[in-house]
Amino acid sequence: MSRREVAITGIGVISPGGIGVPDFWRLLTEGRTATRLVTHFDPAPFRSRIAAEADFDPAAFGLGPQEIRRMDRAAQFGVVTAREAVTGSGLDMSTVDPGRVAVSVGSAIGASVGLEEEYRAASDDGRLDLLDENYAAKHLYNYFVPSSIVAEVAWAVGAEGHAAMISDGCTSGVDAVGYGCDLIREGSADIVIAGGTDAPITPITLACFDAIKATTPRNDDPEHASRPFDASRNGFVLGEGAAMFVLEEVEHARGRGAHIHAIVSGFAGRCNAYHMTGLKADGREMAEAIRVAMAEARVNPEDIDYINAHGSGTKQNDRHETAAFKRSLGDQAYRIPVSSIKSMIGHSLGAIGAIEVAASVLALEHDVLPPTANLHTPDPECDLDYIPVTAREQDTDTVLTVASGFGGFQSAMVLTAPGKDHA
Repeated sequence: MSRREVAITGIGVISPGGIGVPDFWRLLTEGRTATRLVTHFDPAPFRSRIAAEADFDPAAFGLGPQEIRRMDRAAQFGVVTAREAVTGSGLDMSTVDPGRVAVSVGSAIGASVGLEEEYRAASDDGRLDLLDENYAAKHLYNYFVPSSIVAEVAWAVGAEGHAAMISDGCTSGVDAVGYGCDLIREGSADIVIAGGTDAPITPITLACFDAIKATTPRNDDPEHASRPFDASRNGFVLGEGAAMFVLEEVEHARGRGAHIHAIVSGFAGRCNAYHMTGLKADGREMAEAIRVAMAEARVNPEDIDYINAHGSGTKQNDRHETAAFKRSLGDQAYRIPVSSIKSMIGHSLGAIGAIEVAASVLALEHDVLPPTANLHTPDPECDLDYIPVTAREQDTDTVLTVASGFGGFQSAMVLTAPGKDHA
């Protein structure tokens, strides 16, 4: 029996500097950066005071007062992008069996904005040892339970099939898409709304990354602070956002005349079982995830036209990732263009893997490869074809996108243009 293929038929994106797919893609292809000094709160006490914030007004995107009051910012992102994806897919939910529609959402830190705001209110800004429940919001429990985000997305689109929250740190978004594909391939669903969302720009998140010095202290030049693969890089820039997709079994999509953006041809994940924040220099675990994803997709290294890198901008990640590409792709690694969109929109933790899937799909569709902004002086140890500053036009049929997360998680996904057959 032939394997059920999975198509992406709808895309929704909220990112810094670009809300909605057209604005998001315009930002990337123009090589503009959306990194700036934090405006959500006073960042003065922190070592790193930079972030990539989304200029998002929930009311402007159709959320009513009760939805805004009930939902954390991350849930709002998820709902708005899911609605964009469904609308863009042309899917009429009234014509499908809701029990065959599943939801898979990735998030690293769930409702962090709501939790921090409620703690500050109930503790009188930290002055009380015991929280005063009289000041806690009615919907506080929703913030404690990350699966409430999945429920909101399911309610928003009318999905009554399997629903899952995937929380694998910074690989959560791409892992949620991979899990959604598995649901379709095993026959548990015909349609899956899948993606990732996170809104981590909060004081406690900045403080946590300050403590381990993972974020850049380049506060005097926020626009150019995120510098993946550049010799002068010194940490990542925190971001926020979401991307959601409509995944369908290919024949289901063709049967309703849907536009197929891309095929999810292969996916794999691995863990290094080594260190919570550390990475082995040889990149073995990421290389293995890439190898297995390529085998599932039935592609060879010479078939890969572009790599959308994790490219966080930390010293150890960029070197680890470069080593992983060489280990998995051999000499062909030197011939494949690579870039990191985190240079423009920051690192939105559990959401970024899904946002990078969106960028990869759009690169396939438009035959344009996003650049790595702020890459002017390449690190000699990062000696692959990392696209600097300006987008590159190139015929593209197959894209590899990868993700790396604290805890040692490594994920890889292969996306191919519709009709492309490597068998």
